Parts: sequence; structure tokens; C-alpha cells
Amino acid sequence: MITLNDYLYSGDTILRILKKYITDLRREAKEKHNEIDLVHCNFLIQIQELLEHNDFLTAQSQKIREFYKYMAGEYPYLAFTFKGRIKSLIRAEEKFNGYVVEFIYDYYKEHGRYPSVSQIKERLSCFRDFIAYRIVIAMPRCHLKEGEDIREEELRHLYEIANVLPGFLEERGFTAEPARGVQESTSPLLSEEVRPYYRDYICHNSEEDYQSLHITFYDNSSRSYMEVQLRTKDMDDVAEIGSANHLSYEKKQESERKRRDAIPEGECIYFDEAYERGMRLLGLELSKLDVNMFGAVNNSLINDGCGLFRGRMILPYEHLSRFQNDIID
Repeated sequence: MITLNDYLYSGDTILRILKKYITDLRREAKEKHNEIDLVHCNFLIQIQELLEHNDFLTAQSQKIREFYKYMAGEYPYLAFTFKGRIKSLIRAEEKFNGYVVEFIYDYYKEHGRYPSVSQIKERLSCFRDFIAYRIVIAMPRCHLKEGEDIREEELRHLYEIANVLPGFLEERGFTAEPARGVQESTSPLLSEEVRPYYRDYICHNSEEDYQSLHITFYDNSSRSYMEVQLRTKDMDDVAEIGSANHLSYEKKQESERKRRDAIPEGECIYFDEAYERGMRLLGLELSKLDVNMFGAVNNSLINDGCGLFRGRMILPYEHLSRFQNDIID
């Protein structure tokens, strides 16, 4: 069985690793008539194309930047950041195999049989966050009026911005994707017109848990999907360095993807291979990898110049409130 791990010690660039992995995986999939591995190849090709043909990202980022400039004009008293990233190869590979493992495990537990290939394929058609942008806002206390609550004011502004975003981007060649009832918002601050497009992790969670508004767009120019997340500074702190930080999230996913007690080994090749690939990725010692422009002392101290592990940044914009900085361009 071919795994990504086999290619991470050659000193190659991410693109060369991807090309070799895809070529070998496709050849093996055809030999073994493994339809899920062919889906896996197509998944990896999407990442390869993002890294190879990134000229469309420049055009896409410019359109996102127009919303940044809109916000700077409409909300001169707010501080906010815009960030963008392409999902890292390692995390994307973990996610693909994790989806296979979780879906087959849960289906088998519920039905006592394995899902069909078409059902697994359908589950794997949901990747929409290879490209993701994040908007984080904060209300400087110097702009609060007497009696105003900072959390209420930030929430009001966040939902107000969320109400404008879909229409703004649709005028520039994007199409908002329906959320199909996932985490449907109950907030009165979100307008009825845009409510079907947002996954609202704010109104469904307590202050201690992950909170964010998520919306997915299809970029008609590049024919690719992208996700936009909207948060306040406090929500971002919880997600990045608080109780909902990515390490905690990964640990939860890791425990779910280690489950195989209900699945007898050798009965479902799709589960077995995805499980093995996932376990090998979880066992990586990053300091021993030899990938061009990547280095690590251990699994925490990482210098990732190629986006192998942490993803590739594509849009760093920061706007301080007008009180602090008059420069927009």
C-alpha cells in the first residue's frame, strides 16, 4: 500500500512529492481496481493545481481585498485582519483518510454492514476549504460609547458584515453555496436572505467553545471553492490559543480516527487502507522529514516555508482603526 509518508524523506519539493504520490497511487488503484484511491488521486490533483497554477489566487485575493477596502471605509473605527491560506498537504491527507475512516466506522456501527462505494464517494465530495479566508474584527475600547457592551457591539458588527458579504462577492464573480441546514443560524442579527448560506457556530455554542461564522463560495473564475470565516478577536483567541485551539481539535479528531474496534481487519479494504495511512501520518516525527523548505526541531517547533504542515499563507491584510492608522492602501 502506498502512503504519503513514503515520499517525505527524499529532499523533494511539495510539488515533486505530490506528482510522485499521485502517479504511483493512480497506478496501484488501477491495478487493484480501487475506486476510492482514484477519488483520492483526484483530491490530491486539486491541491497540486492550487500550488502550480496560483495566478488565479492573485485575482481572487484582489477581489477579497475590495471587501477589505469596503470595510475600511464603512467601519473606520474597527480594527480587523484578513488572512488567507491554502490547506497544508499533511492536514489535507489526514482529513481525506479521516473522512473515510469515520464514515465507514459510523455506518457499520449503525447498519451492521459496510457502505457502498458510491456512498463513500458521496461522503468524499464535501471538500470546500482547500482555500480559506478569515476576517477577524475588534472594537477598540476608545470607540465604545458610554453604556455599550463591547461583546454586544462586536457581535452586532460581525453579523452586519456577514449580511453584506454574500451580495458583495456575488457581484464580483462568486456564488454563495447553501449550507443545507448545517448549523443553521437562529440569530436575529443575521438577515433571512443570507441565513441559508451560513453555518453559525456562534449561536449554537457557549462562550468557552469554538465560535465562528462560516460561509462557502464558488469562485466562477477559477472554478474552485473557498471558505470564509468571520470572528471577533475574542472568538479568534479561543480558537487559536484557548479551549478550542487547533491542537485540542486535532486531539479530538485523532481519538475518533483511531477507532477500529468495531471493524474486523481485512473485511473492508477502504477502511483498512485509510486507517493505516492516517495512523502513519499521526506517527510522523516532523524533525526527521526531508522536504525542501521545511524544517522542524520537534512536532511543535516548526519552520514551514513551503506550507507542508501549516498551510500556505496567501492574504495578510491588517487594518487598525482610523484612530490608530489612517492608511488604507
